[in-house]
Amino acid sequence: MPPITIKSAVGIYKNYEKGWAMTENLLEINNIKKYFPVKSSMFTQRKGYVRAVDGVTLSIKKGETLGLVGESGCGKSTLSRVILRLIEPDEGEILLEGQNILNLSGKKLRDVRSQMQMIFQNPFGSLNPRMTVGEIVRSPFDIQNVLTYQERMEKVKELLGLVGLSPKDANRYPHEFSGGQRQRIVIARAIALNPKLIICDEPVSALDVSIQSQILNLLVDLQQEFGLTYLFISHNLSVVQYVSDVIAVMYLGKIVEIADAYELYEFPKHPYTQALLSAIPVIASEGKKQRIILSGDVPTPLNPPEGCRFRTRCWRATNICKEKEPQLTSPDGNHLVACHLYNS
Repeated sequence: MPPITIKSAVGIYKNYEKGWAMTENLLEINNIKKYFPVKSSMFTQRKGYVRAVDGVTLSIKKGETLGLVGESGCGKSTLSRVILRLIEPDEGEILLEGQNILNLSGKKLRDVRSQMQMIFQNPFGSLNPRMTVGEIVRSPFDIQNVLTYQERMEKVKELLGLVGLSPKDANRYPHEFSGGQRQRIVIARAIALNPKLIICDEPVSALDVSIQSQILNLLVDLQQEFGLTYLFISHNLSVVQYVSDVIAVMYLGKIVEIADAYELYEFPKHPYTQALLSAIPVIASEGKKQRIILSGDVPTPLNPPEGCRFRTRCWRATNICKEKEPQLTSPDGNHLVACHLYNS
């Protein structure tokens, strides 16, 4: 993978020559909650809820990449599926260009869904092995019933070329391609209908390191060319740093910090963010940095701690952390943090 620097993550998508800039909110999610009921057995009553997403509020500007990071099980993927309404939320609202998509159904919902696409983590599992590549990339046009058959096939060839594949590949099957090539097919399908929002759920984690940079650069190039907006989910902090304009940190179903990518990596405020960033490997010539080792296991979302959810692992926790849940506030500028060290 090429060297990834902090500065490369700042403002790389402000392409005024193409007539777009990150000014207006494309997506707003307000107080989204998703709880999953838990039963001890099939015949017993419900014993509680897993609070996978517990009151998340975020916004993404047009042309922007919002990186969403956090440990496994913190609710990142659940949130992405709620946004696309693959899972229905229990509370909250999801606004796409000011329209609450939770109020839509039938044809109106299908039309809106064409504007929101997803790149899944596993390119081996997100492609139908019984379909040719041409049929896979053509499927969005078939579902939406747009263009003639000949126009659809021309679009397929154009899309394959955009992602670095040959038009001849349209007649081949997914098992004939490598992991990186399969992810290119997934990307071609995702951009077929010129969507406004693409959710990238760990899009390179299943790929070899040598291929990851190629896919990341492809995503960057497509964003610059078409003015795409990304929600980029990953546990790889170096990857998120490379592609994101703004980064949100998620812990146990809640957002604990949001800031510009440069600001967050240079001046992390929340202890959890500081611990995450301390785990990023550094080049030997850059010197050593102190690693923050968190004690204890991650609390269960079935029964999260009272007050601050991070307090059981936090080395800076005080009594107020047990009594009161911190809210996202901005101690300075646009840097939001949910920690009593800054908002008590």
